Amino acid sequence: MKNKSGRPGRVLQRDISIAFFRSGILGFGGGPSSIPLVHQEVVKKYGWMDEDEFGDTLALANTLPGPINTKMAGYIGYRIAGIWGCLNAIIVSVIPTVLMMILLLGLIQKYKDIPKVQNMSIAVIPVVAVLLGQLTWDFIKKSGESLGWLKALLLIVLSTVLIEVLHIHPAIVILACIVLVFAPLLKRRKKI
Repeated sequence: MKNKSGRPGRVLQRDISIAFFRSGILGFGGGPSSIPLVHQEVVKKYGWMDEDEFGDTLALANTLPGPINTKMAGYIGYRIAGIWGCLNAIIVSVIPTVLMMILLLGLIQKYKDIPKVQNMSIAVIPVVAVLLGQLTWDFIKKSGESLGWLKALLLIVLSTVLIEVLHIHPAIVILACIVLVFAPLLKRRKKI
């Protein structure tokens, strides 16, 4: 696979390393907090994807098992720099996090009875909430602009009811949307 970014190979690999190291190491709390960080790097900073492509990647990654940051790193790395980009992105997003987890969990376990340590995790929650809120608003705006506000709001309400009220897994809702979009296309293709 060719380098699709137009940047020299070493520079691109360095950029991939920096982007996915940041999202991997700063994504405190896992997937929900790493998604806005990946978005910041991939869409806003480096421009490897636009909002629609990122949304599609995120939706598909959410339907597959495993950590979201690792799946997105692998796909995005592969998409922009082939197999070496994929391996680079996965390694820099996983290895430092694993090492930090071992180190930090050891420290937390050692000092777990100190009130400041107990409150540390609680203090991070509002920051993660703001990151998720910002990403959510960006997706709502983009949906409103591309689908039209009425369709976007109807889909938001319908998805909320299916996921939160009826407790249908988000992957099933996403797969149902994919089927609804592609089923008519497949029927038309069979007729031709």
